[in-house]
Amino acid sequence: MGKTHPSPPVFLPGIALITTVTILFSLRWAMAAPPVNERARELMDRARTRLAAELDQKGMHLGLPIFIRIFKIPGTLEVWLQQDGTFQLFKTYPICSYSGFPGPKLHEGDWQSPEGFYTVTPEQMNPNSQYHLSFNIGYPNSYDSSLDRTGSNIMVHGGCSSRGCFAMTNYWMEEIYLLAHTALAGGQESFSVHVFPFVMTARNMFKFRSSPWLDFWNNLKEGYDAFEETRQVPAITVAEGRYQVLPDMRLALGAGKKDRESL
Repeated sequence: MGKTHPSPPVFLPGIALITTVTILFSLRWAMAAPPVNERARELMDRARTRLAAELDQKGMHLGLPIFIRIFKIPGTLEVWLQQDGTFQLFKTYPICSYSGFPGPKLHEGDWQSPEGFYTVTPEQMNPNSQYHLSFNIGYPNSYDSSLDRTGSNIMVHGGCSSRGCFAMTNYWMEEIYLLAHTALAGGQESFSVHVFPFVMTARNMFKFRSSPWLDFWNNLKEGYDAFEETRQVPAITVAEGRYQVLPDMRLALGAGKKDRESL
């Protein structure tokens, strides 16, 4: 009987690639998951029960990608959820308190809430907040920093008390936090928070035409108009001291100039 030899290993590049991608995806998912604790789970479970009927009525569900718009006047926070390729308004929440007046935040301690285009990543979610629940909106962004604007820990939070933040009642904050948390936990890498002084209609722009911030607000209106026209969150970068609203997300991903940074 002849001597047998073990068969040589068979290398299947497709399987190896799938395995590698699976491992990398798993690691990325683990790193991207928003933090949570038992108290936050209990608060979100309470909000989950309240929101179930509202979501179902609109054919929506928890975990859909989220987009938030804030208007200082009339003092509202809008939650939009992405469905069938576009964002649809889910709910408008009353802001309990914010600081200052229409206009951007300029420096630490000015008791002014910011305006602009901001991004929230999983790491910015705070289940341990002393203001019930909160997330950091990401002020200052690269635009603010280019103008030497300072400040820190600008949040959307509960507690109904503001020193530069956007404060909600605890009841509403539980819902907003749940919608944001489940979107991030469901795979959304980050979500945008666009903060405006007022609803940027032509009528309101005319009403505030004598403001020293008119040029800044006209720049913000470009982002407002882009979303209004497409119901897609626009790609926004910073170049030449202004926000640049790009017509295609691929342009933002491919921007290579040092003075251009995707927000």
